[in-house]
Amino acid sequence: MPKSTKKEFNRESLLNQGVTMFIEQGYHGTGLQEILDAVRIPKGSFYNYFDSKEDFGADVIQHYLNPFITQLAAYLDNSGTDALGAIRYYFEELIVELEQNDFKGGCLLGNLMGELGDSSEICQKSLQTAVNCYRDVLQRGLTKAQQQGTVRSDISAEEMANLLINAWQGALLRMKIEKSSAPVKQCCHRLLGDYFMP
Repeated sequence: MPKSTKKEFNRESLLNQGVTMFIEQGYHGTGLQEILDAVRIPKGSFYNYFDSKEDFGADVIQHYLNPFITQLAAYLDNSGTDALGAIRYYFEELIVELEQNDFKGGCLLGNLMGELGDSSEICQKSLQTAVNCYRDVLQRGLTKAQQQGTVRSDISAEEMANLLINAWQGALLRMKIEKSSAPVKQCCHRLLGDYFMP
């Protein structure tokens, strides 16, 4: 394997393992040595990829979010005349996945917001970037839905996107303690099937 390709593969492996372990154990509950042992990379090599655990954490946040953004954007791009339907379908799929995982883990963004939101400036900025990126894609979809007449227009798409993210993150936390999808289903039903309607 060429050197640059191996470096990219190792970095990707570290990030994937970081996502898994941060979801299972949290940021502070996960040691770098555990991650390195799991992917069989020597400790000294870690600093070829990341400057510190905080920098690693910040990159893990973006790495975790990217597939969700890609998936949501793809649904919206292929939604034709039903952007609201695409957003609903996206969240329905997330709920099915949460149920299949027996409500474990929740959302890494929400977990780390609670754990690191006010203690690590580097991770805080990465979380802000991630949430804003997520909000922007939802906002684009809700704007499209407003143009299609399926979503109310007396509230801005940005405000609705922020409300949806805030309510979803809170519902995910409640889902974890109740071991039930009822909170996330209620969140989506009340917002996407009621409050956001014209």
